[in-house]
Amino acid sequence: MSYNLFLDDFRFPHDAYKYTYRSIYNEKEWVIVRNYNDFINYIIKHSIPDIISFDHDLGFEHYNNYSYGDVINYDEFKEKTGYDCAKWLIDYIIENDLTPPKEILIHSMNPIGGENIKKLFTNFYKYYYDI
Repeated sequence: MSYNLFLDDFRFPHDAYKYTYRSIYNEKEWVIVRNYNDFINYIIKHSIPDIISFDHDLGFEHYNNYSYGDVINYDEFKEKTGYDCAKWLIDYIIENDLTPPKEILIHSMNPIGGENIKKLFTNFYKYYYDI
């Protein structure tokens, strides 16, 4: 089953279009998941999506918990973030010898968290494709 996955605690893909201006959010059909557990369960049940778009902050405790330029201390959170979802996905792909998504998008409004997710996948794809 081919599908695209949109991870965000409250927004919809058309909302991400409004500030990213990426037409993909309006042109593609998306399955929406709202938290870490939904993300994991959907992927386990339906396999790896073609495209995943990540939000970083998936709960109220993540909002305004750091300033621009700060480092995020993930150990302080009870609720898992989009970064945690990305780490789980990479481990799941490696452990099960699966093909990664064709495309990773980040629509998070948290620049630090978004960059953390981006770096995680940049390093993973270098490893995966042995660049």
